[in-house]
Amino acid sequence: MVRIQNIKAEMQEEISQFMKENWGSTVMVSKGHVHQLDRLPGFIAVENDKIIAIITYYVVNKNCEIVSLDSFKEKRGIGTQLVECVIDAAKKQFCEKVWLITTNDNVNAIRFYQKRGFTMTNLYIDAVQEARKLKQEIPIIGYEGIPILHEIEFEKNICKIKG
Repeated sequence: MVRIQNIKAEMQEEISQFMKENWGSTVMVSKGHVHQLDRLPGFIAVENDKIIAIITYYVVNKNCEIVSLDSFKEKRGIGTQLVECVIDAAKKQFCEKVWLITTNDNVNAIRFYQKRGFTMTNLYIDAVQEARKLKQEIPIIGYEGIPILHEIEFEKNICKIKG
């Protein structure tokens, strides 16, 4: 059975290790902003005492950014549950929107967020070249052999969502 829970401060070492194994480091760059993933709030999905999915977010000025989402058990609704947890947390902090950045190679993420009501709002041409100056671990080639070049911004207005 999958259990969703808040990331707690005492989990920082475990989260740090998870991020290093799966993202290459604990650093994520979006729109030129450097995030330390193991220090952000978020939620994890646990099955058999093992983290199988994680989402982190960052709130500033009534805007909530989903900084990272990683799931090893796809097509089971776990990623959707984690996104819904962030939307609920954002509403509690009176946020107006939830937004995120993904890269042009991540067609699974592009499809995932659109199917969950997120709208593509901006395309930042060659933004990953700048991001590599802040995080050298970003590979040149991404999913399915697609060069990682651009950042794509998605957002979902949550002011209109009741609950």
